[in-house]
Amino acid sequence: MAVEITSKIVGYRIKQQEPAAPAPELQEDNPLTVRIPSRPEGTLEAVSEKISYVGAEGRKKVYLLVSFMPVEGVIGGKRVVIERPVEFFFPSGQLSSEHQWITATMRSLSLAARGGYATQAVADLRKVAWDKGLVRCGMNRWNKPMFHDSEVAAIAWSIQQILYRRGFLDRDGNQVPVEQLVERYAHRMTHGHAWQPDTEEDASEAPGDNGTVEPVGSDKAATEKKPDGSGLTIVGNCPECRGELIMMDGCPTCYAGCGWSKCG
Repeated sequence: MAVEITSKIVGYRIKQQEPAAPAPELQEDNPLTVRIPSRPEGTLEAVSEKISYVGAEGRKKVYLLVSFMPVEGVIGGKRVVIERPVEFFFPSGQLSSEHQWITATMRSLSLAARGGYATQAVADLRKVAWDKGLVRCGMNRWNKPMFHDSEVAAIAWSIQQILYRRGFLDRDGNQVPVEQLVERYAHRMTHGHAWQPDTEEDASEAPGDNGTVEPVGSDKAATEKKPDGSGLTIVGNCPECRGELIMMDGCPTCYAGCGWSKCG
C-alpha cells in the first residue's frame, strides 16, 4: 500500500530482519541410564548361549538368551545411539524345580537392564556364595579353568562374557564408557557387523611364565599347580576322565567334568 509523505524527509533507515531464534540446546540424556518402560513389541537381536558348569552335583547345562536393542540419548549436545541389553530369557523347555531360581533371577536382570543398571546387577550376582563348594565354569584369558562360589556366580560370569563379546563390557566385567559404545554401534552400522574383541591384545597380556612346562608326574606339578583366581591346589588326575583333582572338604574331587570324588 502506498503512503503519501507530506512532510520533509530528514532521514531514513532500512528495517532489519529480526534474527532467528536460536535452536534450543538438547538436554544431556545418557543412553546408558535411559529407562525403558517395557520390552518393545516385535523382533530384537539376541544371543543364544549354552552354559555348562560342574559342581558338587556333577555337570549341568543351561541355555540362555540375551536380547539387545538400540537406545538413543544425548551426549555433548548431540544425539547418539548405543546398543544395550534389555532382556535376559531362560527358555521354558528346561524349567524344573531346581531351575526356578534361574528364571526368577533372569526376570530381575531384565528389569535391571531396562532400568539402566544391568552391569552392577550382574556384578552383584557374581558375589553370591553357597555351601556346596566351588563351581567350575569357563576358562580365563590365560586358558585356565575358572572357579566360582556358586551356580549363580557361574551363570553371572557367563553373562558377563556374553556382554563382553558384544562390546558392552570389558573383559573384567566393567562398564565400557558411553563414548566407546557410540563408536562401536557406529562401526556396526558402517561395516554391517558387531565390534569384536581383539584376541591379539588378550594374548599379549598373558603372564610371561606361560611357556614354562612342568613334567606331568612331578611333585611340583601335582601339588603346586593352581587355577588362576581359585586359590585351590590341584592334587592329581581323575581316574575316570583324567581331569584335574582338586581338594574339596578334604577329599580329592574331579572338576573337569565327571564329578568323581575319592570319598564317594
